[in-house]
Amino acid sequence: MNQQHGDERSRIRSAMDRLLAGQPTCLNGSLTVVALAAEAGVHRMALQKRHADLKEEFYARVRSETHQTPEVERRLRKKVVRLKGALKDSRAAEAESRHRAEQMALAVAVLILRQPDGQHQLVPDIVIPLRLSGE
Repeated sequence: MNQQHGDERSRIRSAMDRLLAGQPTCLNGSLTVVALAAEAGVHRMALQKRHADLKEEFYARVRSETHQTPEVERRLRKKVVRLKGALKDSRAAEAESRHRAEQMALAVAVLILRQPDGQHQLVPDIVIPLRLSGE
């Protein structure tokens, strides 16, 4: 580990302590990675990539010391709930569409089978007669 890397890590840990103690020196002191990076004076991508372990440590400390769920996790949980609802609605709509398509196919088959031979002209032009496998 080089000197700059070690310096960043110590600044991040100090910033963690300040944020969790409710004594931020910049921003609003929210318990997010963005606020942690700003408080430590490092680019947030450095925190996300080079110091991912410290990011996870920060979130673990937020959970244990403040008994809060990190904001990122709360947003993701809400999004998961919203997406599960959308998926449920989509599946219900698909099932309804399949059911309607089956009903229409059966109705068309019944209409065609009820027609006496040679009277297919009574079936509207938009209906395509089904060929039976024996024909």
